[in-house]
Amino acid sequence: MDLFAIATNWLGNAPDFAVPYALAALGLILSERAGVLSLGAEGLMLVGALAGIGAMLAFHDAAIALPLAMLAAAVVSLLFAFMVIVLRIQQVIAGLALVFFCQGLTSLLGTVFDWTNKPVSSFGALPIPLLSELPLVGRLFNQNLIVYLVPLLFWAAVHWLNRSTPGLRLRAVGENPQAADAAGISVPLWRFGAVVAGSALVGLAGAYISVVGTKLWIAGMTGGRGWIAVALVIFARWSPWRALAGALLFGCIEALIPQLAAAGVQLPQYFVLMTPYVVTLGVMVWVALARRGGQAVHDEPGALGQPYLREERR
Repeated sequence: MDLFAIATNWLGNAPDFAVPYALAALGLILSERAGVLSLGAEGLMLVGALAGIGAMLAFHDAAIALPLAMLAAAVVSLLFAFMVIVLRIQQVIAGLALVFFCQGLTSLLGTVFDWTNKPVSSFGALPIPLLSELPLVGRLFNQNLIVYLVPLLFWAAVHWLNRSTPGLRLRAVGENPQAADAAGISVPLWRFGAVVAGSALVGLAGAYISVVGTKLWIAGMTGGRGWIAVALVIFARWSPWRALAGALLFGCIEALIPQLAAAGVQLPQYFVLMTPYVVTLGVMVWVALARRGGQAVHDEPGALGQPYLREERR
């Protein structure tokens, strides 16, 4: 395989690999903008992945399977929301517990219903006329529908967060819940809504992996992408556009690995598996050094991770 073919395939596959990171990061941003620290992305992605395959095997239609996967992740997230908003359990502990619960639940259900390694057929690529025929970059315009919709989804989220009254209310809840409560905004209600909506997007990220990507279910198939999405949100400083750029970066890294293998570059298996996490660690170290150097993370929600009870209003 020549270098031109490698570069073409790499550029064409990068958006497909980037979509799960982008959707999961956007879902986390919505939740954390409301002040709820969400570390359960890995578990919710597994729920979405399993529900998506289950729906595909039942209905044979991705247009039905993907929304049902979002619904499944949203329903499971109600447990997390109840723990951290109503019971005020420490959000880090609750998020980790959610991950372990979802890992066990999806493995159990996948085995009980015999959904493991059952292939499904999903929608294919939709080439854009003329643009898809361009040399080198043409593959960028030969993607599936979800890839095309992701930038529009991010634009809508940015517009909603920054220019709409509901978006400003959600941000107020995450920045200063006492002031938001004094202004008549129901902090628990908005946090519940943010967690459920964000978790639905995280579930869609998992369903994309199983329904659109691999087109089958395997236990633990998200492979730590949820944890990478958590780091990506910090790296992006809770900005959707920066999160999209970071997701594309991780997508390029992940897409490069099979291209190197196709070119005959011999890489140790475990080195390949740890590459995304090495990049994630590098991102976290960069953020920490930036903070020590006096570069404050101004976009971090002021009340992130802090429980709120109205009787404690000052």
